[in-house]
Amino acid sequence: MATRKKAKKAKKAKAKQARKPAAKPVARKKVRAVKKAPAKKKAVPKKKPVAKKKPVAKKKPSAKKKVTMPAPRAAAKPSKPPKPPRPPKPAAAPAPAPAPAPAPLAGEERVGVVTHYYGHLSVAAVMVDTLALRVGDIIHVVGHTSDFHQKVESMQIEHESVEEALPDQEIGLKVTEHAREHDIVYKVRA
Repeated sequence: MATRKKAKKAKKAKAKQARKPAAKPVARKKVRAVKKAPAKKKAVPKKKPVAKKKPVAKKKPSAKKKVTMPAPRAAAKPSKPPKPPRPPKPAAAPAPAPAPAPAPLAGEERVGVVTHYYGHLSVAAVMVDTLALRVGDIIHVVGHTSDFHQKVESMQIEHESVEEALPDQEIGLKVTEHAREHDIVYKVRA
């Protein structure tokens, strides 16, 4: 029964709210901004310049006072013997010569040198310096830690595929193993 009464009261309250007309919007007065006067600064007393002191000359001992030297010490410590002179440094050794190029095997001729290796592409940049190199040739790449044979399958100059590279051209060469800078590329004669 109590729940019915509560439900009826709630319905009546909603009905009263629905019957009320909408309220007019409240008109607000416009407020002008008040300009504040700038804060007055406190007068700071100026510091007086400090006069520099002139250096005072040292007084000379008067003729009346007698300056005496301290007496020498009776027990002096024995001095250390002098160190022997150091031997002269040897002349700077000449810089080590670059490792000699590995000797080509019989039936191989030098084509060029690896100038850079792009690991993410497995491409070696090769400067061709003596012989022409063609797609289909078999090459031998030799270096300090590199030594492998492969067939030339892809060559590019300036991102353009080519079939032949002439001396004094730098090419991009797809390689099967890791090549390093300064590795020497030989052409294997069949």
